[in-house]
Amino acid sequence: MTQDYKDIVEQVVREVVRRLGESPRAGLEARGAVGERTAGVGVPRGGPTSGGECSVCVFCGKCVERAPSAVEKIKGAGASRISSSLGIGSVGKDVAPLIDHTLLKPDASQAEIEKLCGEAKEFVFASVCVNPCWVKLAASLLQGTQVKVCSVVGFPLGAAKKEVKAYETRRAILDGAREIDMVMNVGAMKSQNHKLVEEDMRDVKETCGRAVVTKVILETALLNDAEKIKACEIAKKVGMDFVKTSTGFGPGGATAEDVRLMRSVVGEEMGVKASGGIRDAQTAARMIEAGATRIGASASVKIVGG
Repeated sequence: MTQDYKDIVEQVVREVVRRLGESPRAGLEARGAVGERTAGVGVPRGGPTSGGECSVCVFCGKCVERAPSAVEKIKGAGASRISSSLGIGSVGKDVAPLIDHTLLKPDASQAEIEKLCGEAKEFVFASVCVNPCWVKLAASLLQGTQVKVCSVVGFPLGAAKKEVKAYETRRAILDGAREIDMVMNVGAMKSQNHKLVEEDMRDVKETCGRAVVTKVILETALLNDAEKIKACEIAKKVGMDFVKTSTGFGPGGATAEDVRLMRSVVGEEMGVKASGGIRDAQTAARMIEAGATRIGASASVKIVGG
């Protein structure tokens, strides 16, 4: 790993730490979008340096606008999605299609959602990721554009009945969602009720069909290795598009060991999304090297490697 790349990863980590401290939705994916290895770069308090890049990062969520060469380095490493936050300005046309514009905080207002979608429409971002109650509004605002809408299901506990998750998925799709992040029934897995776990995932996957990307969040901090392996096997059997580590509401986030284990089970056919608890550059680098294809954060570059 080059020093430049390590510097970028270190900036990502500092952003994650800041966001972990500002919201109970701590964790990369709780604030992010789509299946990913993610890293982030940021902007100093006074804006970019005279050279057009960041020096002392305060993580404004506008790296795609203010740190283009740093973003290009991340793209060169295999990024396919980049998160951004509200208030984004002009970005390069080659970067815009990689961006998942995200707002999942519980106190998000309609005005903020409208602004989020307006920015996504203006720059033709890949998607917006919002809570279910905002899906219909987001879809209506983005109708006729290339921007997709992503919704969460059974979030963040995963303890709803499978019929409820299936309905929530159906409702989100009817409202316009084209990507779904569901939370696995963790209690059923801990009880070794694999039949229920499979039915839970299958109902959501079948509701999504092939047209809607489906990701399942395992909440790995609550599972032992055998349970993680079994959950991944079930997800692969059901045909999920991604397995994902964490919601950000659990007792811990992603680890390189978990990512490596998940990747070893699902192989190259599925995505692995690492989210939550990345607190230093070494950990971030290990997760990228371990095989994560997404790491979610609302203001960081999402590195997708494969």
